[in-house]
Amino acid sequence: MKQQDCVILENKPLTELVWQMKLQADTSAITAPGQFVNLKLEGLYLRRPISICDWDEESLTIIYKVVGEGTQQMTTLQQGSKIDTLIGLGNGYDTSKSGSDPVLLGGGVGVPPMYGLAKKLLGEGKSVKVILGFNTKEEIFYEEQFKALGAEVFVTTADGSYGTKGFVTDVLKTLSYSYFFTCGPMPMFRAIEAVAQTSGQYSFEERMGCGFGACMGCTCKTKYGNKRICKDGPVLEREEVVW
Repeated sequence: MKQQDCVILENKPLTELVWQMKLQADTSAITAPGQFVNLKLEGLYLRRPISICDWDEESLTIIYKVVGEGTQQMTTLQQGSKIDTLIGLGNGYDTSKSGSDPVLLGGGVGVPPMYGLAKKLLGEGKSVKVILGFNTKEEIFYEEQFKALGAEVFVTTADGSYGTKGFVTDVLKTLSYSYFFTCGPMPMFRAIEAVAQTSGQYSFEERMGCGFGACMGCTCKTKYGNKRICKDGPVLEREEVVW
């Protein structure tokens, strides 16, 4: 983990409520897709944890949804301003277990970490399928970016306004795959758990206090005892989670 004042290179909307921010940063603390950053915002006590979408040696990209006071404040941050950032938090995805043709499932704001993961898996020579789940056509983002990487992309919408009508599991049930990786809300995880045919890894979305394991406020029950989502996760393997 590294703490630094990162310069905002870009902060722009992708949809009505979803924004993309690019930060100039020393990213040496990022070791795997699925890790996150924790942002300090002026006037707010708790930092805001945001998944890392993509990164290189000098910058990182995050995508966030405007859902409350903190994320609303983030939309006002201008290019060139600085933000206090903890970088390289949590344990990310272990791609060594993916097999030859993994499938990635992202639901809503669970989509961003799937991008960095897809990039890494494709770089390892894997054949990657990606299922992106949204409520409506207007909420869709990053479909074209995943296609540009070389992934096979499927999109679902709950209202049927684009792609497959339904949920990510409606597509998952039609595919063959060697392993799955996912990030999204708990109802989506429970649906995946009911139909998935292989082992896999879940990245949990949890409210966090400190973000680095000190406060014990984001624990998850596993077969090996309670684990802290911020430090022992956010990625946990399918077999260890107690549902």
